[in-house]
Amino acid sequence: MALPFMSAEEAAKFVHNGDVVGCGGFTPAGAPKDVATAIAKMAEQLHAEGKEFKIDIYTGASTGDSCDGALARAHAINHRTPYQSNKDLRTELNSQNAHYFDMHLSELAQNIRYGFLPKPTVALVEACEVTEDGEIVPTAGVGNMPTFCHMADRIIVELNAAMPATMRGMHDIYEPLDPPLRREIPIYKPSDRIGSDCIKVDPKKIVAVVRTNRPNEVGKFSDLDETTKRIGDNVALFLENEMKAGRIPASFLPIQSGVGNIANAVLGALGENKDIPPFEMYTEVIQDSVVGLMKEGRVKFASGCSLTVGADKLQDIIDHMDFFKDKIVLRPQEISNNPEIARRLGLITINTAIEADIYGNINSTHICGTKMMNGIGGSGDFTRNAYVSIYTTPSTAKDGAISSFVPMVSHVDHSEHSVKIIITEHGIADLRGKSPIERAHEIINKCVDPQYRPMLNEYLAKCKTAHTPHNLDFATAMHREFLKSGDMRNTKFE
Repeated sequence: MALPFMSAEEAAKFVHNGDVVGCGGFTPAGAPKDVATAIAKMAEQLHAEGKEFKIDIYTGASTGDSCDGALARAHAINHRTPYQSNKDLRTELNSQNAHYFDMHLSELAQNIRYGFLPKPTVALVEACEVTEDGEIVPTAGVGNMPTFCHMADRIIVELNAAMPATMRGMHDIYEPLDPPLRREIPIYKPSDRIGSDCIKVDPKKIVAVVRTNRPNEVGKFSDLDETTKRIGDNVALFLENEMKAGRIPASFLPIQSGVGNIANAVLGALGENKDIPPFEMYTEVIQDSVVGLMKEGRVKFASGCSLTVGADKLQDIIDHMDFFKDKIVLRPQEISNNPEIARRLGLITINTAIEADIYGNINSTHICGTKMMNGIGGSGDFTRNAYVSIYTTPSTAKDGAISSFVPMVSHVDHSEHSVKIIITEHGIADLRGKSPIERAHEIINKCVDPQYRPMLNEYLAKCKTAHTPHNLDFATAMHREFLKSGDMRNTKFE
């Protein structure tokens, strides 16, 4: 059957009030753009006419501003999961104008298939190729596209000319069977391929194909500053010492790294440290630094869910597809983030904290325990199943007015039982095998900014003797002082 080509505005009319829309891609890489913006404009027009229009949105992770941002500004989102990072959407969530279910990224696809969540009625996906017999080839990000496409009643495809059809062969599309039929996922090294190079669907479900020519909306990573460089160097130093101690094999182990400027800096530092051998990655996002390290021979292979790289790096990959195609594989996120595979491969996992407490509990999501920042993402998928789990954070924020380390985190995403190593620009806290009070001294002495060390030691002194010493009168004093004066340095435990 012939493909139903049409405009973005015509395609948007296939989305109705109350629909559940599954958007492809992972981060802005491979996320829908033109049709999502057209849906937002349609919503604004309907609202102006006094008509209701809101939809539920499933994604892989965050999307670009043309999707999450446009729909948030149009007040067109009723419910959103599993991860976001758009400032306008964040405003909608924190003002309770939209509902948000924060969840581990590896779980969304299977939870939809299990019936725990409503099935998508529409799949909105970006492709570099779509065929009349129902083969859809993703672009720079896969996310949950296979499950969305298989379960949706209607599929809308943005055929993006900015992403060449030569990307076919970079993807490995595999969906596990559901219990009780699930078997082991047969990935034993990052470069193993176990699925198809495309998503195969009933072509009758493809109701619209929209030609676009839009680059990804991945922002530029910030230049290294002294703090991020020292964090990266400390991570490299820790792993170098672990190898010398025989706790990491001499051949090294695959790396998982979260998204963002610190994660990008850490990977750059690992590449520069020649005591660390060339390594492989099994991760969610493949970032800018990985592209250069591949060309230098420092990264041998990268398995991920998306190419979350800047425009220049993406063009470099496109221009040298023959070089990169056998060094990169893009998978659905329930495979890239799968706990079974993380445990089997022995991943070294490196993620970022918003705040930590003196006992090693990590807050990845909430400012002062109440305001959602982005979401837990895949950090939990990897942390709880790592060979060794590392959390990085600058020791302070807002020019020292906020300490990243407090007596008790205002929200817990990763408990002390899962967090093994914490690293800041000041040093490395190794929490393995330590009691709570030993962890507290390790974190305060190695990771906390020197101006806050006396304060946190004073807090400990005010705690009664206990297995995990806390004084509930003062446990949130630093947060309360920040909300009152804007500066934790003014905290008084009295």
